[in-house]
Amino acid sequence: MRKVLLAIMTSTLLSTVAAAAAPADPLLAPWSGPYGGVPPFDKVRTAALGLALESAMKTHLTELDAIARDSAAPNFENTIAALERSGRALDRAATIYGIYSATMSDATVQKVERDIEPKLAAHRDRIAQNAKLFARIAKVYEARDKSGLNDEQRRLVWLTYTNFVRSGAQLDAAAKKKLADINQQLAGLYTRFNQNLLADEGERYTLLETEADLAGLPESVRAGAAAGAEGRGFKGKWLIANTRSSVEPFLTYSTRRDLREKIWRTFVDRGDNGDAHDNNAIIAEILQLRSRRAKLLGFPTHAHWRLQDSMARTPERATELMEAVWKPAVARVHEEVTDMQAIADKEGAGIRIEPWDYRHYAEKVRVAKYALDNNELKPYLQLEKLREGMFYVAGELFGLRFEALPQGTVPVYHPDVRVWKVTDTAGKLVGLWYFDPYARVGKQSGAWMNAYRNQERFDGEITTIVSNNANFVKGKPGEPLLISWDDATTLFHEFGHALHGLSSNVTYPTVSGTNVPRDYVEFPSQLLEHWLSTPEVLDRYAVHYQTGKPIPRDLVAKVERAKTFNQGFATVEYLASALVDMKLHLAARDDARLDPDAFERDTLAALGMPREIVMRHRTPQFGHIFSSDGYSAGYYSYLWADTLTADAWEAFTSAKGPWDRDVARRLKDNVFSIGNTRDPADAYRSFRTRDPEIGALMRKRGFSDR
Repeated sequence: MRKVLLAIMTSTLLSTVAAAAAPADPLLAPWSGPYGGVPPFDKVRTAALGLALESAMKTHLTELDAIARDSAAPNFENTIAALERSGRALDRAATIYGIYSATMSDATVQKVERDIEPKLAAHRDRIAQNAKLFARIAKVYEARDKSGLNDEQRRLVWLTYTNFVRSGAQLDAAAKKKLADINQQLAGLYTRFNQNLLADEGERYTLLETEADLAGLPESVRAGAAAGAEGRGFKGKWLIANTRSSVEPFLTYSTRRDLREKIWRTFVDRGDNGDAHDNNAIIAEILQLRSRRAKLLGFPTHAHWRLQDSMARTPERATELMEAVWKPAVARVHEEVTDMQAIADKEGAGIRIEPWDYRHYAEKVRVAKYALDNNELKPYLQLEKLREGMFYVAGELFGLRFEALPQGTVPVYHPDVRVWKVTDTAGKLVGLWYFDPYARVGKQSGAWMNAYRNQERFDGEITTIVSNNANFVKGKPGEPLLISWDDATTLFHEFGHALHGLSSNVTYPTVSGTNVPRDYVEFPSQLLEHWLSTPEVLDRYAVHYQTGKPIPRDLVAKVERAKTFNQGFATVEYLASALVDMKLHLAARDDARLDPDAFERDTLAALGMPREIVMRHRTPQFGHIFSSDGYSAGYYSYLWADTLTADAWEAFTSAKGPWDRDVARRLKDNVFSIGNTRDPADAYRSFRTRDPEIGALMRKRGFSDR
């Protein structure tokens, strides 16, 4: 599944961790320039990031203390709204810091990370443990139903109070100290984990020396590998980086089985090489500390703590869904392997299908069963044309218009980054969309959306700024970048997150945009994937990069017939990670350390994991759950959200189709525009007029007969 990077501060507590600070520092001052102000990337000095954050934190404590000591009786305006107004400077500095950590992480940035992350954790704890501040919040919470508040205000009060409680506001002094110590340790461990993973992805690679090493690779993969090699000083050779976007095409097309195995092993062993970048000891300590924290907060496990405010509510409900899908998915894998083995045997390969063979032979099965070769699709899948296709979908569904800003109109942090102005049908500014599509050293792998600024209006209209980030491998200069169908799906997925942020129409920033429960946030993004394969998008935007002709109808028909192909692999690869994540956090104990490698191995064996597949994210490289609390005990969220996605898509297909304006309006009004102003389950019911049903998910994945 795709990694999604939300705004650094997504909960009520974290979004209020900010400060008014000296405007002389460009990292702290209100953003100036057009479009309501833009990030001052042209003024960033990475070495100064830590100093700016520390300055803002110190000022913020004074600001919050003023709220806590207010002599007036606590009410929504002088307490909750005051918290919403606080923290603007630190929020701005933290946004810049987060962008550089994720996309421009050099030695200077990593040094700042190691120093500042424990300090940020301590700052969050000081806020949560401010007894006078919490007492005022509690008073407003107790009176929320009789204070004349509107629905959004009541929701904000509930979220603020709940997040403070979940962060330890009700603990006694001794327990608060223990909690703060744990959070300090975790902050440092998360940074070490992430930097170890970044090192293994950046410093380990496979250099291909001769044409023979390129056997089977299409020209687009060769060009990307050549550009990657030249970028590292190996002109005339080819380089396969240790990132998914580079490894997976090689595993699919290379006929050099020895190199497939070598590159596969390098990739799946990230963080697990017994060297200075090995993550196993870090993971064991993280799990132990998380368990200790959960006990302090009154929960049996970290998983129970994390899921309390999710749609699933409990680990048991999340696990029930995963296990319902696991068995039919594994059964499908066995069928897929049988088909692959038959082709290998027919070729006289004399092999047994291994994990480094799966993608390669799956592609051969696709060709044999559906006469569909992914290389046939690629000439029609130009990155820039598909981007235009995404804009078309946004316009048709939500009335959004995108206008490219000339280079230099607003500052950017890297020359690869481009910016678009987004307006509605009346020409009113909605926000800005930043696009950073290419891989580079120091950029985390994967694809994600980020919010630089949330939409709000309670002290005046403030428009949002969002970004999409990817890791496409650059080809030759001046030539269109051709991507795979899977890459195109990822592109639409992440743009779905961006549309969620751009569609926001709420009053308060804490409940704006994508600031929703983790197992709901993937719903809008996964839903948008469906529009990629619509004839309206393919006919206009899937055009041949040389002839300009649209993708042939018979090729589209092949894609449609093959839409459930390899779903066993995709589902098991993902679910293995999700189940191990959940079981790790249910099994972890505060008085004993787990062996992550052994636990992963034993758990997969007990589940009946097919030997031909590995987890999509093996434990030592599982950044979703170990580089922050992020998706910890929450990787199941993609499946939970896909249950909503499949059900919601059938709302369109059972009506007038993908472009049904009435269904699109209900979707925007009840999902995309409301942020976290309503309980997600209630919001979904308003859209669908009923609860979601798992049948749509099983049909989508081709498991309905299981």
